[in-house]
Amino acid sequence: MKLGVNIDHVAVLREARQVNDPDILQALYVACENGAQQITIHLREDRRHIQDADVKNILMHSKLPVNLECSINKEILNIVSSLKPHRATLVPEKREEVTTEGGLDVFSYENDVAYAIEQLHDALIPVSLFVDPSIEAMEKSKELGAEMVELHTGLFSNLWAMLNTSLPHSNHSVKELELSRAELSVRLEASIEQIRLAAEHANKLGLEVAAGHGLNYHNVHEMMQIAEITELNIGQSIIARSVFTGLAEAVKEMKRITSR
Repeated sequence: MKLGVNIDHVAVLREARQVNDPDILQALYVACENGAQQITIHLREDRRHIQDADVKNILMHSKLPVNLECSINKEILNIVSSLKPHRATLVPEKREEVTTEGGLDVFSYENDVAYAIEQLHDALIPVSLFVDPSIEAMEKSKELGAEMVELHTGLFSNLWAMLNTSLPHSNHSVKELELSRAELSVRLEASIEQIRLAAEHANKLGLEVAAGHGLNYHNVHEMMQIAEITELNIGQSIIARSVFTGLAEAVKEMKRITSR
């Protein structure tokens, strides 16, 4: 299983004080040296964490492939096309959201997504689409010309946390999932099955399959059971763990868990 380490949250800490500490390049080097097989970053339109200079520096210094997440905004696409990362992953983006809340709507924005893929392909950049795990989304992704899909695991992760952690008793409880344990269990199994079926269908279509969003040291084993998923992109939980263990050990531990 290929482990992509998302280092956006190192930049979140840096931007919180508007200083140059922690150093995003130091995070890159530590991740590279301790088991990461890919570096993932997200150049958001509002530049809330990763900056243009970060992308240039990471692409210049990374010994690993760089997966650059971006929206279908034309200004952003022009930047990505000029920087030429190893892969671009098209994601939805809202200014008001804390983090990406769902998969890219490849149906409502079909023409925009098609244009984005064409532009990136013209720049010789392979494209992955960050989409919700549905058969229809897999087929549309293939039709639009993407080489890869990344299955959005946010619903799975929320269900898992509401069932297996103290999240329901915290200020961050997911209100729409404040359900009985029996109902949460049923919905969790359904979400895992949905991801499995989407991954199998994508694989049959010839798409590479990744997964990400909300995955952590405790729930990631469920994704490990799905053979068609060959890549995981994990960030927040690794950076959170690193506060207590250091980044090197946090990456090593996730690599141990996700090795198969």
